[in-house]
Amino acid sequence: MRTSSPLLPILLTAVSLAACRPVEQGTDRPPDPDPPETSVKVVYPNVPGSFVAVAKKVRPSVVNVFTAQIVRESPLHGFPGFGELFGLPQRDRIQRSLGSGFVLDAQGYVLTNYHVVRGADQILIQLEDGKEVPATTVGAEPAIDVALLHVNEPDLSPVTLGDSDSLEVGEWVVAIGNPFGLSHTVTSGIVSAKGRDYRDIGVRQGGYQNFIQTDASINPGNSGGPLVNVTGEVVGVNTAIAAAAQGIGFAVPINMVKVVLPQLKRSGRVVPAWIGIGIAELTPEAKQRLDLSFGVAVTEVYDGGPAAGADVQPGDVILRFNGAPIRHVTELAWMTNTAGPGNEVTLQLLREGRVKDVVLRVAPKPRMP
Repeated sequence: MRTSSPLLPILLTAVSLAACRPVEQGTDRPPDPDPPETSVKVVYPNVPGSFVAVAKKVRPSVVNVFTAQIVRESPLHGFPGFGELFGLPQRDRIQRSLGSGFVLDAQGYVLTNYHVVRGADQILIQLEDGKEVPATTVGAEPAIDVALLHVNEPDLSPVTLGDSDSLEVGEWVVAIGNPFGLSHTVTSGIVSAKGRDYRDIGVRQGGYQNFIQTDASINPGNSGGPLVNVTGEVVGVNTAIAAAAQGIGFAVPINMVKVVLPQLKRSGRVVPAWIGIGIAELTPEAKQRLDLSFGVAVTEVYDGGPAAGADVQPGDVILRFNGAPIRHVTELAWMTNTAGPGNEVTLQLLREGRVKDVVLRVAPKPRMP
């Protein structure tokens, strides 16, 4: 029985290495072999390595918002009016709350949620370096829960506003804010859904909603802070959470904020406008019959309204408003309401199989009886 030498594999390995790598001139030994290449398996190619760059870019622009409200209450709790009856003085109580916000521009404009500053008698803004400065409310639009503040402070770092319409479900996003007073907290997640409204949150509220849903951790105190994409652009304003769930938060799309900002800066509020029509959703049968994937039906044209003078008729289908496709009645209501009285808009209509454009001037929305 033949047995091989235990040195044979080692000698063969040395011979193999010598055959593969030539001996350098002027040396008696072969050079050291190159270190083995390490292969990295990429499981999720679109997952960022970290959010460090995003946090460094956005955090200087994020502020903490502290408010104080003086609440007068009767000394006889649960018996309103009895204090005045017996001549007992009312007591003032200071109610405090906290939230988040972000700097819009170098002129000192700061955006936050309307519910963060609603009814506040005092507003303080805390910058990243801990400095606190007073703020005043410039304007607000409760319909989408945003408020515009102003601070007299130089050298502010503004954010970069992104395009919330281009967001896709599954895209990475980062939330930065002041949850439970823990300033400049950074959390990450993905866009879980788009187009949510207050019914999805479980509350009743008017206005127009088109929330971005995210599983980035959002808690009390995050309200008003920015939701940003992986390039550090603000795509939403963190606004609400589903209290009975985990990992379900909602943000106002930044494109909606862009629409109202000029009016908030100019007049402090959005002046409601209208075009004088009644509208309804197209039924699936109507869409199939008309071969449409979007549009809303005109059900009524009000006498004396802008649409009546622009040859808009009941039975028309509104396809686009200033070039933007109309998929739901709420979209058209939002675009009309925020168009600004006196401005001209273009409606693309479908009537009896033909597409036509009409131009009309929106008017202030009248008070309904």
